Amino acid sequence: MQRFTGDLVKLISAAILGIVQGLTEFLPISSSAHLIIVPWLIGWESNSLAFDVALHVGTAISVLVFFRKDWIHLARETIVGLKEGSPLGNPHRRLAWFLVVATIPAVIVGLTLEDIVENKLRSPLVTVFPLVLFAVLLYFADRISAKNRNIDSLTWADSIWIGISQAIALIPGVSRSGITMTAAMMRNCDRTSAARFSFLLSTPVIVGAAVLEGFQLIRSILNPVEGIVDEQWSIFLTGVVFAAAAGFLCIRYFLIYVRRKSFTPFVLYRIVLAGIILAYYLWS
Repeated sequence: MQRFTGDLVKLISAAILGIVQGLTEFLPISSSAHLIIVPWLIGWESNSLAFDVALHVGTAISVLVFFRKDWIHLARETIVGLKEGSPLGNPHRRLAWFLVVATIPAVIVGLTLEDIVENKLRSPLVTVFPLVLFAVLLYFADRISAKNRNIDSLTWADSIWIGISQAIALIPGVSRSGITMTAAMMRNCDRTSAARFSFLLSTPVIVGAAVLEGFQLIRSILNPVEGIVDEQWSIFLTGVVFAAAAGFLCIRYFLIYVRRKSFTPFVLYRIVLAGIILAYYLWS
């Protein structure tokens, strides 16, 4: 009975963290901060490498499934453009290359500073300042942006600007989706275009993270010195399913939300969350 209860608690915690990952990966509130904060507040142990892989696989599935038609179309246009000698011949071909360019800064920074972030910036207190600072930036970008440009009007300068901003999101509390949408609106993109470009841009980053962590997991399993995965596969599967479902629904309804509503609720949430973290940290 005790073992059954323990397994049930693990499955429930895996489901909760899967939902947290699926929602916060795409909402402008920082998934990395929440995956540090939620276990810390509840008193759970830190996630294993294997479970982190499961969560990233879940969100990778959600974004790939939701934008499957977009990616197929972009891939087809890119291939046709290269064959015709006109790689930038239409907005879809340009968008594909803009996404490639915007991904490069995050890849460089991620591979260079991954160990520092994982080992030095995992404290909940680290998330407080970025949560507040980038909430303020999101608020002002939403207020002052002309919002008179759509995704088809993006330029090389826009993609580089948004790509550099995404690289900063390696710091817990920044929010990859939040800072890329902020950067896009600072270039006068409308909310829907900013969100859509942000989500498309997240695909290579999320899939890449899942692949890299997957290789680390395989190495860990094959090398006894680095430890062997001992969790049940049912826990991993639970994390994958709930992260994928939550991520898919989040993308769908967030894109509907930003057509008419502002980012103010997310700004306020980030500030309140930072206050709760700071108060809890000082109290404990």
